[in-house]
Order: sequence, then structure tokens, then C-alpha cells
Amino acid sequence: MFTGLIEELGALRARDDSRFTFEAGLVTEDTEVGDSIAVNGCCLTVVELGPGTWSADVVDETLARTNLGALGPGDPVNLERPVRLSDRLGGHVVQGHVDGVGEILTPAPDLVVATPDTRYIVEKGSIAVDGVSLTVVSAGDDRFSVAVIPHTAAVTTLGRRRPGDRVNLEFDLFAKYVERLLAR
Repeated sequence: MFTGLIEELGALRARDDSRFTFEAGLVTEDTEVGDSIAVNGCCLTVVELGPGTWSADVVDETLARTNLGALGPGDPVNLERPVRLSDRLGGHVVQGHVDGVGEILTPAPDLVVATPDTRYIVEKGSIAVDGVSLTVVSAGDDRFSVAVIPHTAAVTTLGRRRPGDRVNLEFDLFAKYVERLLAR
């Protein structure tokens, strides 16, 4: 489980078939093989650690459902380690399970994202965009908007995103459970 508060802006160093190697510093501290790290909001398992790097195997399902398949060497990525029970929950509950991919219509600071699925998006609700915990400003039939403060734009990929870029989306976990319960 994650909070959506990005710890570090890393980069993809290399990809070899399904093995992705990332450059990072902070998120590799106290990290061991088998631990999880969220990359653009997608939970990956550490399979190898090196000086300033870590690697994960990325399966076809992940490549099909996220924006990770479009990454090339040098591309920046948002990185976050899982929350510990003793940590503050400063963002919102984020699983690292990407629900879909949206497309940037308007860049930060008034970020507008197109998505075919808006049923879990509500005004003033939570959403994770490329793993970043954000509060929804407005929600329409096929898009939503969020306000990205200058600090968040500077320390995450959101400040670099342009119209047409694809971003990973994770909808509010509780909304998904409520829908499931009400359907019964």
C-alpha cells in the first residue's frame, strides 16, 4: 500500500525484454529484493539491487494496462516505497494497481485528463495520476481536472507532462468497494 506522495523522481536506465532497470537513490535505502516500489503508480517487485539502481520484471499484463511500456531510457518516473504502519498517511490509500490510462488534455498546473471511465471520480475526491495523490477539482463525463501545485510539478513527472501524454490512473479504492457492495 502506498500514499501517493512521491519520494523521488527517478529514471528508466535500461530495458531488456521484460526487465526494467531504474536509477534511484532514496527509494533503494532499506530496500531488499522482494520489496515493492511504485513506478508511476504501478507496484513493481524489486528483483535486483545495484549501486543507485534497482530492477523489476514487468509482465505483459502490466505493459498492456499502464504507461510503462512507452518508457525509454532516460525517461523520468515517479517512485514511492510502500507505507509502513508507523508512517503518516499524508496522501490517500493507493494500492499501486493501475485502473486505466488517461490522456493529458491540458498540462499542469490546471491538469485536465481524458479517461473513458469516470464513474469513480467525484469532485473533491481522491485520484492517483502517475502515482501522485491528487484532489479532483471537477469531473465530467469523459474527463477530470486536478490542480497541481508548483512543488508537485517540480518534484514529479506531472510538471513535464504535455497534451497527448498518457498517465496511469488509480481510482479511489473505497469508491470501488462501495460500488461492489451496492451492486449486491
